[in-house]
Amino acid sequence: MSEPGWRVVLLLAGAFRDGVDALHGELAAQGHPEARPLHGFVLQAIGPDGCTINELGQRLGVSKQAAAKTTAGLERAGYVARDSVPGDRRAVLLRRTSRAEDLLAASAAVFDHVMDRWRRQLGVARFDTMVEALADVAGEGTVGDLPGWLTQWSWTKDERQ
Repeated sequence: MSEPGWRVVLLLAGAFRDGVDALHGELAAQGHPEARPLHGFVLQAIGPDGCTINELGQRLGVSKQAAAKTTAGLERAGYVARDSVPGDRRAVLLRRTSRAEDLLAASAAVFDHVMDRWRRQLGVARFDTMVEALADVAGEGTVGDLPGWLTQWSWTKDERQ
C-alpha cells in the first residue's frame, strides 16, 4: 500500500521534531536553556571569523533588520559579541563567543547521541538505508533552497560514512 504524500511529509516533520526536541532538552540541561533552533543556524552563518550584520542578513536570506533583531537576542544570551570593523565606523562585526562555541560543540554531540538512539531503535542497517534514502530524495550536494553557507558541506555517500 502506498502512503499518502501528506503522511510521509508529516513523518519527516515528526522525526525532525524528535531530534530538535531531544537536542534542546539536553542543551537546556547543559546550561543553554535559552537556545532555540534558529540560534544554531545563525551562529553557523556568523562563522568562526565573524561577519557584519549585512553579511549575516545575506547569508540567512533575511533583511538586515531581521538579522539585527536576532543577533540582539543572541548578544543578550552571551552567544554573540560586537566589535568594530577597521576602516568602517558604521559597520559592526559580529563574533561568536566562547559560550557560542560551547553551544555548537554541545549541539553536535547531542545530535550524535540522537542518531545513536535512532540506530538502536531502527537497527544499523535500517538506519543506514533511511539516511541513504533521504540523501537520494534531498539530492546529493544540495539541501533545497537553503542559504549557500549551509549547503557548503558535501553530502556524498562516502562522506556520510
